[in-house]
Amino acid sequence: MSTAVRAVADLLATLVGRLQAASGDPELTRLSPGLAVALSIRSGGARAVLWIEEGRVEPAGAGIVADIEMRLGEGVLEKMLQVPPPPRHQGFTALQIANPDVTVEGDALGLARARAALERLFEMALAAPELAAPKRTRRIEGVTGRRITLNCTEGPLEIHTEIAGRKGAVPLVFLHTAGADARQFEAQMADSALGDAYELHAPDMPFHGRSMPPLGWDGAPYTLTADRYLDWVKAYLAQVVGRPAILAGCSMGAAVTLVCAARAPELLRGVLPIEPPYRSKGRINRGQNDVGVHAGLHNGAFVRGLMAPTSPEGYRRRAAWIYSQGAPGVYQADLGFYSLEFDGEEIAPMVDAARLPVVLLSGAYDYSATPEDGARLCALMPGARQIVMPDLGHFPMTEHPDLFAGYLDQALALLAAGPGAPSHS
Repeated sequence: MSTAVRAVADLLATLVGRLQAASGDPELTRLSPGLAVALSIRSGGARAVLWIEEGRVEPAGAGIVADIEMRLGEGVLEKMLQVPPPPRHQGFTALQIANPDVTVEGDALGLARARAALERLFEMALAAPELAAPKRTRRIEGVTGRRITLNCTEGPLEIHTEIAGRKGAVPLVFLHTAGADARQFEAQMADSALGDAYELHAPDMPFHGRSMPPLGWDGAPYTLTADRYLDWVKAYLAQVVGRPAILAGCSMGAAVTLVCAARAPELLRGVLPIEPPYRSKGRINRGQNDVGVHAGLHNGAFVRGLMAPTSPEGYRRRAAWIYSQGAPGVYQADLGFYSLEFDGEEIAPMVDAARLPVVLLSGAYDYSATPEDGARLCALMPGARQIVMPDLGHFPMTEHPDLFAGYLDQALALLAAGPGAPSHS
């Protein structure tokens, strides 16, 4: 065996040892009920096969045919084993979807059923120490939930919203991601410093979280388009907030924030797209809504690898937990807007960032809406600014609220300074 092949074999053995060490992990057991699957990992001339069954991980017996085949290109193993692993190497789904040097083969539904276990396995094997950040003071008791009715084009819609902060101050409205709800912004809504400076809003969009479907809904598949989404947002801004607001949306919320800035700027005093996409194709996955897959297990895992490995594990669990509770088909339908309809190349030039302050926040571990995507959007909006967050991912407000707080403060300061002020990125 050549020196190079031996080196790869040693690295693969290290990875396999870490994967086997996860055997019996309580969370892995919870995420793999009824699962029995053989995973093959190849790199160079080396190969290993693991048998994963209801939380147990052990070497596969001789002659077992792998259900899932994972091929790692040159240099991938080394990066996976770095501490922390760099972006696109931090988890199973990141490797599968976003890493061009990795191929994963197997039956689509079988892979979807195994995703929750595989994501947890690789999360543990590629773990990194938590990145410390100054603690923020929060008062969750200051957040008030209420039911309101929005008069929309499609008729009245009853939604749940949370409001906090100083009444009458500059409104700051948070919009959640696809398939999720406003619990993602719980830490920001309770943030004492933010509450002293702003009137804070975080609605659950219709069909999401604590916002119920309308009583007249016929049960047909939920759908989301830019027009429908914008109508909801405009109704909230006009009927609940009642004056120009700073609109801060994440992911799908970031996309509609830009749509609102382009088509209804009179409702805004600033826009803060968090993890804004340019064109985020390929995010729709059969496992998100298929009778053969437990969507609660799959969807929580599908987003888990979008976060930074240095974000606190407890917060990352919460971010995934929100996705495990979405109604059937809602996440996938939201992605119909986010991943199929929204086109930053079309929308961004319609935003007058020379008049309306625009600041983008982009996490380096986000492979769905990358810092490069944010830079391309900025280039199409003269006057817009971007702040890159090197140690955060697609859910910065949820996965590491204390670290995100400093970046949010910078962004809000830039918005307050007006269009075109120098960026702090």
